[in-house]
Amino acid sequence: MDEKKVLADRFEANRGHLLGVAYRMLGSRSEAEDAVQEAWVRLNRTDTGDVDNLGGWLTTVTARVCLDMLRSRKSRREEPLEARTSEPAADAGRSYEPEQETLLADSVGLALLVVLQTLAPAERVAFVLHDIFDLPFEEIAPVVGRSATAARQLASRARRRVRGTQAAPDPDRSRQREVVEAFLAASRGGDFDALLAVLDPDVVFRADRTAAQLGAAAEIRGAAAVAATFRGRAQGALVALVDGAVGLLVAPGGQLRVVVRLTIADGKIVAIDAVADPESLGRLDLAVLDWKTGA
Repeated sequence: MDEKKVLADRFEANRGHLLGVAYRMLGSRSEAEDAVQEAWVRLNRTDTGDVDNLGGWLTTVTARVCLDMLRSRKSRREEPLEARTSEPAADAGRSYEPEQETLLADSVGLALLVVLQTLAPAERVAFVLHDIFDLPFEEIAPVVGRSATAARQLASRARRRVRGTQAAPDPDRSRQREVVEAFLAASRGGDFDALLAVLDPDVVFRADRTAAQLGAAAEIRGAAAVAATFRGRAQGALVALVDGAVGLLVAPGGQLRVVVRLTIADGKIVAIDAVADPESLGRLDLAVLDWKTGA
């Protein structure tokens, strides 16, 4: 049998797993496909005759590609460029339906993806590979360029942040609303100190690719930087329920443009996520809240 055909078949057998790894790290189907395609390119350029576990080898390569993409994204403070057009030979003619994107997102958990985006690139890779895919730290270490002990520390730090963020959100909707309205008033009034008062010192702002294209920074960390960004802004924002939690939406002329998720813990905003991708917006359960009546 043709060796290239055998290699392509073995790659296809691992594609679903590799896509899952990449999606959890990158949070985007198209970018995950890019990473998996790059793994295919590297596979074709490498003599894998001595590789006993091709699946493990491909997982490691895909993780390294994802780490490079995350670091590049962070250094540019923007989302990655549009997906490359090159396709692996084994992927010719493949097409994807919107339902597949939704199923993949549901299988990962949108809430987890939001939390993972707050992690540093190496933390995210170490956490995903170990806690989600059960890779030993000895195999993770060369991917993140650290010792096994350091890789364990990365995963441990990420685990604490993930668990803390998942457990911390305040379930009291009235309290959420107080914080959101205080944030919105401070933002509109340009009150820097009032903004700092409602922001956690380690607050993280993240914008999806579409929001970044509209002019938002892809990522901002720290209360002072986030407060400076929102000072004098949010003039057209409305308080709304976003999937049951109090957040904000921007809909000039009645046309929904951006939804802002606010994660609140202990009376402080710990995460702000701007969503502008039309498909993502379409999956949100939204309800505008009247400031005075609470309706």
